[in-house]
Amino acid sequence: MAEPKKLYIKTYGCQMNVYDSERMAEVMDGYVKTETPEDADMILLNTCHIREKAAEKVYSELGRFKNLKVEKPDLRIGVAGCVAQAEGEEIMRRQPMVDLVVGPQSYHRLPELEAKSRAGQKPVDIDFPEEDKFEKLKGRPKASRGPTAFLSVQEGCDKFCAFCVVPYTRGAEVSRPVQQIIREANDLVERGVREITLLGQNVNAYHGEGEGGTWSLAKLIWELDKVDGLERIRFTTSHPNDMSDDLIEAHGTCKKLMPYLHLPVQSGSDKILKRMNRSHTAEEYLKLIERIREARPDILMSGDFIVGFPEETEEDFQATMDLLEAVKYGYAYSFKYSTRPGTPAAEREQLSEDVKSERLSRLQEVITRHQREVQDDMVGRKVNVLFEKPGRLEGQMVGKSEYLHAVHVQADGVQAGDLREVEITESGPNSLRGQIA
Repeated sequence: MAEPKKLYIKTYGCQMNVYDSERMAEVMDGYVKTETPEDADMILLNTCHIREKAAEKVYSELGRFKNLKVEKPDLRIGVAGCVAQAEGEEIMRRQPMVDLVVGPQSYHRLPELEAKSRAGQKPVDIDFPEEDKFEKLKGRPKASRGPTAFLSVQEGCDKFCAFCVVPYTRGAEVSRPVQQIIREANDLVERGVREITLLGQNVNAYHGEGEGGTWSLAKLIWELDKVDGLERIRFTTSHPNDMSDDLIEAHGTCKKLMPYLHLPVQSGSDKILKRMNRSHTAEEYLKLIERIREARPDILMSGDFIVGFPEETEEDFQATMDLLEAVKYGYAYSFKYSTRPGTPAAEREQLSEDVKSERLSRLQEVITRHQREVQDDMVGRKVNVLFEKPGRLEGQMVGKSEYLHAVHVQADGVQAGDLREVEITESGPNSLRGQIA
């Protein structure tokens, strides 16, 4: 038998892209994954369009492979993901060594595109196909898995926030059928997965078809709660407008649903929220947080913030700082606003980089303080840790608590996949230490 070819995938951006990269590797029959591009017979960049100058970073990365292509003329180079969707044939115009371009809705066609490229064609597939890519994908191979996994349940976005390219690169909101998700979840658990994170651009807008009609995310979670061997359920990323009553209730009553919620607000200023087309006010968001905490008092909240959005004044920024103090996030991700071509906010007058940087610094100082306070409050408490891998020290294991904190433990006999009660003894800058209770 011929030796399998080697596939190198570099993944940028969100958890959805991590999931997509796994599925792309699985669909490529005759290939095995390699960790180095120098060994590869095919290089695939799975790109993200969210970060600043995303396309330019992809072109820069492609430039590093020019010498490899000269040395190995049969090397195939492909660009996938959201930059592929946005740039299309422009990628090949600027980097002629690229052999194929495929968008996030068409990666189930990768084997066909790779075959065309080896036949001398330069295929570009950035359509939004009518067929369900998940039905076209083969079942996952039966190799064992680590204790945690992502599972995509919803894609696309109908919100059209003024700063965001997702509706243009991922398309409209589409939800997978319930039974398709349950089938994949059972398959993951059979291979050793104990925690599943449900993924979607607006995951709580899930509206998949199931028995009796359309199901909400909460109803899907309760169905996953029945899966034997599945110990933990998480979901990300959510939109405040889709945080339904049954989903809030599930946080208080479903034991497998972890007490952690990522719920981006982006700004604390109603004026800026309106200009962002977020369709909620700061007060409505705070009342929502209050309801969620009433349902699950120990829940750890996480959020996203954009500073320096066009027209943001110091008063607007102070409203964001006030919201931060009111919520006290356990985690928060913050960014300076940067333009995305084709989005409404890109056409507006921009703030100076100095103003953006100064505000981001102040914001992150508060975020860091709150994160540390939340972590410090864990000392002396007992948490349940799902261990994932060995730590850097001899005899050390690392896992995640139900609140998504990284926890380090010195313990003999603990293996990846074990779920153990741990007493927290120390809080570090970005993780906790503890001992088996």
